[in-house]
Amino acid sequence: MAGTAGPGTGPGAAGGDGDDSLYPIAVLIDELRNEDVQLRLNSIKKLSTIALALGVERTRTELLPFLTDTIYDEDEVLLALAEQLGNFTGLVGGPDFAHCLLPPLESLATVEETVVRDKAVESLRQISQEHTPNALEAHFVPLVKRLASGDWFTSRTSACGLFSVCYPRASDAVRAEIRQHFRSLCSDDTPMVRRAAASKLGEFAKVLELDSVKSEIVPLFTNLASDEQDSVRLLAVEACVSIAQLLSQEDLEALVMPTLRQAAEDKSWRVRYMVADKFSELQKAVGPKITLNDLIPAFQNLLKDCEAEVRAAAAHKVKELCENLPTEGRETIIMSQILPYIKELVSDTNQHVKSALASVIMGLSTILGKENTIEHLLPLFLAQLKDECPEVRLNIISNLDCVNEVIGIRQLSQSLLPAIVELAEDAKWRVRLAIIEYMPLLAGQLALSEACGQEITTKHMLPVVLKMAGDQVANVRFNVAKSLQKIGPVLNTDALREEVKPVLQKLGQDEDVDVKYFAQEAISVVAQRLRKPDFPAKDSEEPSASGANKNHFLRARGPEEDPGKVQRERAARVASEEAVEMARFRGTDVAKGPAYQLHVNPRDTLAQLEIADLVHFSQSRD
Repeated sequence: MAGTAGPGTGPGAAGGDGDDSLYPIAVLIDELRNEDVQLRLNSIKKLSTIALALGVERTRTELLPFLTDTIYDEDEVLLALAEQLGNFTGLVGGPDFAHCLLPPLESLATVEETVVRDKAVESLRQISQEHTPNALEAHFVPLVKRLASGDWFTSRTSACGLFSVCYPRASDAVRAEIRQHFRSLCSDDTPMVRRAAASKLGEFAKVLELDSVKSEIVPLFTNLASDEQDSVRLLAVEACVSIAQLLSQEDLEALVMPTLRQAAEDKSWRVRYMVADKFSELQKAVGPKITLNDLIPAFQNLLKDCEAEVRAAAAHKVKELCENLPTEGRETIIMSQILPYIKELVSDTNQHVKSALASVIMGLSTILGKENTIEHLLPLFLAQLKDECPEVRLNIISNLDCVNEVIGIRQLSQSLLPAIVELAEDAKWRVRLAIIEYMPLLAGQLALSEACGQEITTKHMLPVVLKMAGDQVANVRFNVAKSLQKIGPVLNTDALREEVKPVLQKLGQDEDVDVKYFAQEAISVVAQRLRKPDFPAKDSEEPSASGANKNHFLRARGPEEDPGKVQRERAARVASEEAVEMARFRGTDVAKGPAYQLHVNPRDTLAQLEIADLVHFSQSRD
């Protein structure tokens, strides 16, 4: 690329007559020809700046031809160029000159690197919208035809992504040609081209007339769905969703369902996986009648597929499938046709299948109601809570809010807490971390404070948290502090002083800054809990200046008094007394040093009041 003639050859080339103000532009232009890839990349990323300096005419006549002629470059440079050209219409003179951008992008759409081609196609699709109908047929459609009939498969794959953007605005004669080119690509000898066509089949079907969909697209779908390459067949399944949305129930049953049934039983697990993965979308597209007659039996087969990947994909869709069923008769369908297969998956041999099911099964409780949940689902939940795979147990625990809304936590509490204890002792630190992170979540999901009460929280939950305070992983320790902050208000004062206080004091001196920070946060909360119950002080207990009326809040205020002074003084005393209580909690003697030696959390909204007034307040108490 070095030495190639470019748009200008010196500092004055950018602006003429050696204008020094445009010297940086000349440097960028020179960098387009530099052998250093990074310099060329830098210049490409600033291509719009170069185009603005050159003006629309020189950009069209010099810059774009130069870029087209020197298209063979590093992939990173070409990718940046393909992206830049998509936003270049205004820099070449507007929509009337948008066709000037097609030659370099056409060249980029034929390169070997896939990401460059995809970006070039994306820019071409963007520019196509800026063509007038006449300009589209005069310039853009011929480009699509050239790419579709190119010798190299790279150009033909790029063409597949351009049919749908030019078809709606083309004349009838041109539309017929476009459909013919697309049909040819769907039967191309190269599998990569057939894959590209299959991936765009649904998108192309959406812009075609209904008659053309039934007469041309459906046969193409049938052929691609039976292609010898499974990578082509699975993409045809994806296109089925778009095609099904366009057809009537009668046409669906006659034209599409035989092929879809075949795909659900395909010899390749990848195709069956795609059917399972797209099942909810297929269900919505074909409607309730076909779902009951055809998709439910297919889904049953997918749930008991011989490949774990397929079973896992189907298990992920259990909740969505049930939600999308017609409300009338839904409960009966689930209980008789879906639940028996779910029960088998609970004890599946593959942990990924069990984990996938555990992530969604709790949602069935809101669909089936309280009685069915208690009788049929609850045993499954409890079995999963005891599963040997920690991820299964965590997925159940993290979705307990669904069940709590239906049956309440008391049905689960006896089995839930032992499972938490077991997870808290897991050999993997990430599992221990996960369960300690779930403690605040559980407190919200289960209304554990009210349901379990102070006694159960103190005897069962607190020991689990305290035991992990000495964990060697800092992430676990600071989550211990966060959990203690959450459950602290529920505990009695004896437990706070004798069990929680020593642990938080130790964590407050931890070598890890995050552990120390969250420990201080927890100390602030617990200190408030340990304050005397009649705090803030009553009016009769407030220290007052000599001669001051203790009922000063009720007396008339003089015109010279500050309206907010009394409130500010009261807030200062409240904050100060709280800070002293916190200091006592931490074992700090206020009299031995200034207030700033206290580990006051600077994020506390009362921190400034505590620091400012603490010394004065402590002296007045002495």
